[in-house]
Amino acid sequence: MFAGVTAAGLAATAVLAAVSPEEPGHYPTCPFLAVSGLYCPGCGSLRAVHALTRGDLATAWDRNPLAVLLLPTVLVAWVAWGLRLLGRRAWHPSRIPAAWIWALLGVVLAYWVARNVPGWTWLSPA
Repeated sequence: MFAGVTAAGLAATAVLAAVSPEEPGHYPTCPFLAVSGLYCPGCGSLRAVHALTRGDLATAWDRNPLAVLLLPTVLVAWVAWGLRLLGRRAWHPSRIPAAWIWALLGVVLAYWVARNVPGWTWLSPA
């Protein structure tokens, strides 16, 4: 399973590096945005990852700052998973206190609301 997840992640990243989400017609529109006209917490994530594959942190931050902040956490969890499979002691996500998970949910919900406040274009995916 680890190899499959790794291969899928690398393949998806390679596609994002090669095919820009900035050009219309290559990727589907966010269903929440299409139905409601509002940005979800993930809106702009494809463009943010595309910018990161180009080494453009500023553009990635403009597209989705939450994704840029959470991506290192996802990578740390992936590395820890691989280390555990190799028999090494490593951090496990099940050790995260419940309060932290609730706090993350609160941050995501607050971000979701804040990026849709009229006039707050600094959180909208540019």
